[in-house]
Amino acid sequence: MASRKAGTRGKAAATKQAQRGSSNVFSMFEQAQIQEFKEAFSCIDQNRDGIICKSDLRETYSQLGKVSVPEEELDAMLQEGKGPINFTVFLTLFGEKLNGTDPEEAILSAFRMFDPSGKGVVNKDEFKQLLLTQADKFSQAEVEQMFALTPVDLAGDIDYKSLCYVITHGDEKEE
Repeated sequence: MASRKAGTRGKAAATKQAQRGSSNVFSMFEQAQIQEFKEAFSCIDQNRDGIICKSDLRETYSQLGKVSVPEEELDAMLQEGKGPINFTVFLTLFGEKLNGTDPEEAILSAFRMFDPSGKGVVNKDEFKQLLLTQADKFSQAEVEQMFALTPVDLAGDIDYKSLCYVITHGDEKEE
């Protein structure tokens, strides 16, 4: 009898630990962020079965205008989940990606080095040149991808405070 109780306690502890492990991902984000991720998940889960599969990804890309996505690319995305991608796994994947991001203040400090006048902006062309030639060099495609998401004004300057916010919190523009 005692051994059965111990076995039951062990299972209960393992269940609690599994619940805690999956619920920790929810504590990484604010409620508003979780809601945004839920909306994104719903947009990707085209067949509404609660799991993102290859056909969901293919259809999502198709709706975005990219009709010929290589099978390997879709497979690689799905393999990141190491199993079926439900909402909790989806949120965990984003948590892991964002977890390696430096704090906003550290990113701002780095940008301030390129803004001696303290205006809160850096020139896009100068910044692009630095990205292509210094330290961990970006490829041309990576630079173009980054600038597609970067707020640039008419003078060709990047508002790096806004960019830092997007990097650390995501783009919160209302559609």
